[in-house]
Order: sequence, then C-alpha cells, then structure tokens
Amino acid sequence: MDADSQGTGSDRRRDELMSSLPGLARIYGSAWFHTAEWAAEASAKATTRVMRAAVSREPPREVLEDLSEELRRYARRFLGIVDAQGNYVPDAVSDLVAPRDRGAERDGAASLRERGAELLRRSADVDYEEDAHPAYARILSELAPDEGRILRLLAEGGPQPSIDVRTVGLVIVGSELVGAGFTMIGAEAGCRHVDRVHAYLNNLFRLGLVWFSREPVTDSMRYQVLEAQPEVLKAMREAGRAKTIRRSIHLTPFGVDFCNVCLPLETSELEALPGQADATDSPAGRSEAG
Repeated sequence: MDADSQGTGSDRRRDELMSSLPGLARIYGSAWFHTAEWAAEASAKATTRVMRAAVSREPPREVLEDLSEELRRYARRFLGIVDAQGNYVPDAVSDLVAPRDRGAERDGAASLRERGAELLRRSADVDYEEDAHPAYARILSELAPDEGRILRLLAEGGPQPSIDVRTVGLVIVGSELVGAGFTMIGAEAGCRHVDRVHAYLNNLFRLGLVWFSREPVTDSMRYQVLEAQPEVLKAMREAGRAKTIRRSIHLTPFGVDFCNVCLPLETSELEALPGQADATDSPAGRSEAG
C-alpha cells in the first residue's frame, strides 16, 4: 500500500470521527442532564422525607430504611430497569445497583423464620456439637486490648470493689451524687489507658460480659485502699460533707464462659503465645509469675 492510499484512509477516518462528534456531544449532554435531574429529584424527595419524619417524630431507623429504598427505586428508574408501572425488572444491572437478596427483601419474616427453624433442628440433633457460643467471635472483634486485661483480672481475681461518692445532707433526700464508679481496675489490670476504664467497663457491660452490683465485696480492706486514692479524696473534698457507697463489679455467667473459652488465663499459656509476654505486666500477672 502506497503513501497516498494510507493518507486517504486516514483522512476518511478523521472525517468520519469529526462528523460523529455532534451526535456524541448530544448523547453526553442528554446523559448529564438526566443525571442532574435524577440527583435533584432524589435530593428533594429525601429532604421532604426527613422533614416529614422530624415533624411526626418517626424512629431514625425507619426513616433511613425508607430513604434507602426510595434511592434504589430512583436508580432503577434512571437506568431503565423498571417497567412503565415502576415495577422491578430483574437483570444483571439490577444486581449492581442493589445487590441485596430480593427474596429476603420481599419475604424477610419468612427467611428469618426458616433460620429459626434450622436453629431448632440443630438443637434437636444429638450429634451436633458447638465448641463455643457463636457470638464469641464477634465479641472478640469489638474488644479493646485493655478490655481483655480487665476481663482477665475479673476472671482470675474475682469481683472488684467500686465506690460512689455522695454528699451528706441534713436529710436523706438531700444526698447528691458527686462521683460514681471509682475503681482501681485499670491499675490492677495493667491497662495502658487508665483514663478510658469507664468506657471499657461500659462496653463490657454492653456486650453482656460484666455487671455492676450494688453489693460490696467481702473484704472491707480493699475499700479502704480504694478510698485513699487521689481521685476519691478529691471528690470527697469537693463535696464537703461526703460519704462513700460501696459497690462491686462482677463477670456475668456469660462473661465467665467467654473468658474460659477465649482468653488464655494461665500465665504460662499466655507467655507461650508469640508477642504476648508483656500481658503479665499487670499486678495480678506479676504476682502469679512470682
């Protein structure tokens, strides 16, 4: 093929491309316009829905579910995967827009009932054995390292003392709470972030691993040590006339089983784990090692 023929072919392709540019521009402009129109409509619908929910005081969860469904419906309509009546048309594009199981959406109660029936079938199967509670894996993923130390302290050392500080008024009704939940658990467990102990205990309570008892521990000497701590003395000075209310923090039965299954409680077992030797930094760990 000579140079003239190559040049002619190249010119022809360039001319064809130039002639197609107006059509491509119209397609792009139309797509941009419809996308902006859809976004504006979806935003307006969402804003109206939120304002209506605020007035009627609907639960936030229901509002979010409704908004998600509306946005999925708008997306299906925009992509052309609904019929003239707006009904769902199943195809591969729909799976990309809303990859959730449509059967579960339409028949969620029946799906949950099937899972419940399967659970009961397993409970009746004498050959079925469950090594650990199925929630333990999730719980481990929701624990901070310091919370593991607290659980180990409670598992080994038993219930831990806790006190509240209240004012002493002329009448019982006049008593006010000055400080609550003073404890030495952070120091005893060897926590790296002692200032977060209250948050740690709240999370452990949320997970059902610990409970806060209104009863004291049997050894009253432990409260005398706790009442001599600087933060307790400061709260009592601020209260003027004050008294301490003795309480305690325990593992729940669920927490006891969790610790037995998931945590290496023996010092020798813990030290044998790679990179875990420093877990014996706590006073309880050092006393065992000694």
